[in-house]
Amino acid sequence: MTGDEGRSRTRGLSAWTTRRWLRVGVAASLVVLAVLGSAGAYVLGRTETLSSDLVDVRSPALTVAIRLEAAVLNQETGIRGYGLTGKQEFITPYEQGITEQKANSDQLTGLLRDDPDRLKDLKAVQDAVETWQERIARPIAAAAPGSPSPLATERAAEGKAAFDDVRAALDSQQERLRADRVKARDDLMSTMTLRNWVFSAIAVVIVVLTALIFEGLRRGINGPLEQLGADARAISGGDFEHPIAPTGPADLRRLSSEIDFMRRRLVRELAVSEETRLRLDAQTADLQRSNAELEQFAYVASHDLQEPLRKVSSFTQLLQRRYGGQLDSRADQYIDFAVDGANRMQILINDLLDFSRVGRLHNTHQSVDLDKVLERTLSTMSVGIEEAGATITHDPLPTLVADPTQLGMLWQNLIGNAVKFRRPGEAPKIHVTADREGELWRFTVTDNGIGIAPEYADKIFVIFQRLHTKDAYSGSGIGLAMCKKIVEFHGGTIAVDPAYHDGARFTFTLAPRPPEGPGTSATPEATRSEAEPAR
Repeated sequence: MTGDEGRSRTRGLSAWTTRRWLRVGVAASLVVLAVLGSAGAYVLGRTETLSSDLVDVRSPALTVAIRLEAAVLNQETGIRGYGLTGKQEFITPYEQGITEQKANSDQLTGLLRDDPDRLKDLKAVQDAVETWQERIARPIAAAAPGSPSPLATERAAEGKAAFDDVRAALDSQQERLRADRVKARDDLMSTMTLRNWVFSAIAVVIVVLTALIFEGLRRGINGPLEQLGADARAISGGDFEHPIAPTGPADLRRLSSEIDFMRRRLVRELAVSEETRLRLDAQTADLQRSNAELEQFAYVASHDLQEPLRKVSSFTQLLQRRYGGQLDSRADQYIDFAVDGANRMQILINDLLDFSRVGRLHNTHQSVDLDKVLERTLSTMSVGIEEAGATITHDPLPTLVADPTQLGMLWQNLIGNAVKFRRPGEAPKIHVTADREGELWRFTVTDNGIGIAPEYADKIFVIFQRLHTKDAYSGSGIGLAMCKKIVEFHGGTIAVDPAYHDGARFTFTLAPRPPEGPGTSATPEATRSEAEPAR
C-alpha cells in the first residue's frame, strides 16, 4: 500500500459517523458469532450422532451378536448330546436355541439396517448356520428318541467342519463389530475433544470481541463525549475562551464544532450584553437618583405647600366667620369659593402624599388576617355606610403576608367608591369574595351602583383621572390609582370586569407572600420632612 492510498483510507475512515461505526461493528460481530455458532452447532450435532451410533447401534449390535453365538452354541450342544444318547431332554436346548437365534437375528438386522457390510457378515453367519442345520442338526433331530442316532457317528467329521464354519463366521462378525465399536468410540472422543476446543475458542473470541467493543466504544464514543463534557463544564464554569477540540467520529466532531461555534457566538453576545449592562447600570443609577430626587421634591413640595395652604384656609375661614353677611352676596360667594378651594387642595395634597407612600414608607410585611382588616375598615367607614344604608357582605377571607396598612387603604378605597357611586334611590349592596387561583388569591368587590362603561376600564386607574365632575361626586381621582399601586406592590393585578352590567365589579389578585425585591424605605430627608411640623 502506497502512502497516498493509506492517507486516502484514513480520511475515508475519519468520515465515518457513530452510526456507521456501530453498524459495521455490529455486522462484523454478528458474522463472527454466526461462524462460531455454526461451528459449535456442527460439532454438537456430530457429537450427538456419534454418541447415538455408539450407544444405540454398535454396542447393542455386539451384545446381540454374542447372544446369537450363545444361541447357536446351545443348538450344537443339544444336537450333539441327542445324537450320542438319543435322550429327549437334549432336544429342548436345541429348540430354545433356534428360537433365540431367530429373535437375535431379527434384532441384529434392525440394528444394522444402515450398515451393508455388517449385514453381509450377518448373512454369512446365517448361511453357515443354515448349512450346519440342514446337513447335521435337522436330520439328527428328526431321528427317533431312545437310542443314539447313526447319523451322528456317520457325519461327525462333516458336522465338526460345518460348525467350524459357523464359529468362523461368528468370530468374524464379532471381530468386525468390536472394531466398529472401537472406531465409533475413538471418533466420539476425537469429536468431543474438538468440541471442547471449539467452545473454548468461542469463549475466547467472545471475550476478545467484548473487549474490542468496549474499547471501541470508549475510544470512539465515551472518550470524545467525556472530552466534550469536560470542555462544556469548563465553559459553563466561566472560561468562555476555552476552545472545544473536535474528536471521535464525524458526527461527534460536527457536534463539537457546532458547540464551539455556539461558544464563540456566546462570547460575542456576552461582550455586547456586558456593554449593554454597563449602559443599563448607568441608566439605572441615573433613574434611581432621579426618582430619589423626585420623591424628595414631592415630600418637600407637599410639606412646604401645607403651611401657606393652612394659612390661606385659616384666614379665609376667619374672614368668612367675621365678615360673613356684612359684605354683599358676591363677596360672600367669593369667600365660599376660597374656603372650598383651600379645603379641596388640602385633601388633594394629603391623598398625593398617601399615594407616594405606597411601597416606600408602608412596607411592614407580616401575617395579615384580611377578615379583621376588612372589619376594621368597615368600622372606620361606619358613619358613611349607615348614612347610605349600604349592606356589605363578604366570604371568608384568607390570611396573607402583606402590609396591613396598605390593605386597609385598598379596602377603604374600593368599598368607599362602591358606596359613593350608588344608584339614586337605591341602597348600595356590596359583596366581597375570595377564591384560590393557582398560586394567587383572586378577590372580587361587586356592587349594584352606577357601573363603569367598558371604554373607561383602564382610564379609571390613572392618577387624577375622573369620570364625573367634582360637583357630582367628590374626590381627588387618586383612589383607584392608589389601589392599583398597592395590588401591584403585593404581586397582583387589578381590573374591572367588563362582563358585569348590574353595577361595578372590581377583580384583583394578591400573592400569599409579596414578591421578593429590594424594599424601598424612606430617605432620611423625606423622613425628616414627614416628621417636621408645618411652619
